[in-house]
Amino acid sequence: MSYRFGIAQINPKLGDVEANLALYEEKLRQARDKGVELLLFPELTLTGYFLRDMVPNVALKLSSRVIRHLKGLSKKVGFVAGMVEESSDYRFFNAAIHFEAGEIRHVHRKVYLPTYGMFDEQRYFARGDRIRAYDTKFGRIAILVCEDLWHPSTIGLAALDGALAILCPSASPLRGLTEGRVQDDNARYWEMINQAYAETFNLFLIFGNRVGFEDGVGFWGGSEILDPFGKRVAKAKYYDEDLIVGEVAFESVRRKRTMAPILRDEDLDLTINELMRIRERPSHLKIQEKAPRKGGLKVKGKKRTRGRKKR
Repeated sequence: MSYRFGIAQINPKLGDVEANLALYEEKLRQARDKGVELLLFPELTLTGYFLRDMVPNVALKLSSRVIRHLKGLSKKVGFVAGMVEESSDYRFFNAAIHFEAGEIRHVHRKVYLPTYGMFDEQRYFARGDRIRAYDTKFGRIAILVCEDLWHPSTIGLAALDGALAILCPSASPLRGLTEGRVQDDNARYWEMINQAYAETFNLFLIFGNRVGFEDGVGFWGGSEILDPFGKRVAKAKYYDEDLIVGEVAFESVRRKRTMAPILRDEDLDLTINELMRIRERPSHLKIQEKAPRKGGLKVKGKKRTRGRKKR
């Protein structure tokens, strides 16, 4: 059995939840007309990306009116929304929430918050603390938000937790345009790791990136769906809004994992033991300090004398 997954590659308005909610509604209607069963919206597209001090103003509690409205929209088409979630203890998360059949199916809080170059997420957001695959009517899937996917451990954990597909909402900026190429350097890197991850971990990878400009920064789009063999099922335009649809047949995951049983042969005990060793390693490193006085050597805080003993 195959399912029709879609990606809404949109240009949201910074800080305007109501306008972006209307954009969501429009894209969900279009997706329904195309027979889409699960639609992925890019990272923070309900709010815009470069929010900075606006974060508390656009944050949504799971009990809010907007969340109730999104639940209602999911009765016709399931979707993953990108937003700022406010927790009960007043922390703010860069979150991707899966709505399905009028309910929240899963909430993923972005784990890796970039704070380098043009990025400053850790100043405004709290970090998520878990990677989970979860069950849906389509099969078991997982969500990783943008920078999460740049850390191979995250997709490895999701795959070992049974994920057959990874949904990756992104707000990846345009960087490094090269003459004669249709895409920028950032796009080429993402496309390389998307293909490598899909084929290495034997799963579908659904990557949804936004477009448009905020504070002079452009986003390159280029959303795509790849199968477990690393083959593109669907590809969106670069730099322009688009809505793409691809057939996701989980039978191909079975076929690929039968041919290359990498996950079956993964040694979890080995991995856990070595990670524990690496985590504890700094505490076992003892640095010997040389004594400031001539003829003496400090070892673990004590002085060891060298040469002839005094009589």
